[in-house]
Amino acid sequence: MQSALTAALSAAIAVIVLPLFAAQSLSAPIATSFGLTESAAGLIAMMPMLGYTAGLVLLVPLIDMFRMRSVMLTTLLTGTLALAAAAFSPSATLFLLSAFVVGLTTSATQMVVPLAAGLAEPSARGRVIGRVMSGLMIGVLLSRPSANLSASLFGWRGAYLADATALAMVCLACALIVPARSQASRLSFRELISSLWIVLRSEPVLQRRAACQALCMGAFGAFWTAVPLLLAAPPFGLGQIGIGAFALAGIGGAIVAPVAGWAADRHLDETATRLAHVCVVAGSGLALIFGAAMHRGTALLLLVLAAIIVDLGVIGDQTLGRHAINSLRPDIRGRLNGLYTGLFFLGGAAGSALAGIAWTHGGWTSVCALCVCFGLGAILVGRITSSGRGARDRQEAAVRP
Repeated sequence: MQSALTAALSAAIAVIVLPLFAAQSLSAPIATSFGLTESAAGLIAMMPMLGYTAGLVLLVPLIDMFRMRSVMLTTLLTGTLALAAAAFSPSATLFLLSAFVVGLTTSATQMVVPLAAGLAEPSARGRVIGRVMSGLMIGVLLSRPSANLSASLFGWRGAYLADATALAMVCLACALIVPARSQASRLSFRELISSLWIVLRSEPVLQRRAACQALCMGAFGAFWTAVPLLLAAPPFGLGQIGIGAFALAGIGGAIVAPVAGWAADRHLDETATRLAHVCVVAGSGLALIFGAAMHRGTALLLLVLAAIIVDLGVIGDQTLGRHAINSLRPDIRGRLNGLYTGLFFLGGAAGSALAGIAWTHGGWTSVCALCVCFGLGAILVGRITSSGRGARDRQEAAVRP
């Protein structure tokens, strides 16, 4: 796979993911514009996430039925129209419906990964997936700042129009660079969706990787849900700008993805996976003991370092997992990626929900302890499933003539 095409797909996936988190930053002006109450304002950020979850189940598997190019272009074009509809929505109801469709079509990010995996040579698949994952993480990292910047210049409606314009350009670029490959599948849509359970039950690699990443994402969700609360309170007392700057520590995920892909290409999956899980535990532990630092600046530096280490572990494990599942059956890559992402997405949601409970009952210490437990769970699941797979391989080798 040519480097230029890999770079183009990395840039494309970064732009596609931008609108998914835009509503989180723009919820206040949008709620004011439509006169929504505080409780109803929560729907603004929730609808895109609900749509994204639905897209993982309903749209991503379609690339196993139809030409990937057709599915991607249709999804991206629909997303462009949905962003424009959100920008011009005259009522809150129409905006929320548009926001749901925006999230639904953002699931195209999970079409780009199997596309890149399919175009890459097997010996370079890990590095290609790593570079595409790096683009995805950069897009996630820039989504909130770019939304705030666009809104400050053009208002929240202008921010959605800017995203629509960028996505339209990506749609045009994909029409030019994505090859038209036929997909020979005779499944109906109902059979396709019904087969998701069969795929999950019959693929132990998917089960193992999804379980490990769900636990890692539990730690990730808990950490990043609670850390803004910590930074806003004494002794830090940071405002929105300071908290936003702290979030730039997430760049560690963009850095580690290509490294993890390189390790996968050299068959260092198991070692790299164990190291990733250890990073989740170590980063969470470092965040737990930051209070021992007497100086505010030292404590903040330790928190930044902890955030980087946690992100290194989570995104490293995710990249290794994507390499593993995309090295399975090419004919079901859509379902594999949809299931993998959907399952670890649930882990992240559970971590975020439990973080609120932990913060209420025990503050930051309880949140960090929760993150450590998630990381230890990933280590345990990785060890058990790795041992089980090794035993099965030895048994199969013993019965071979």
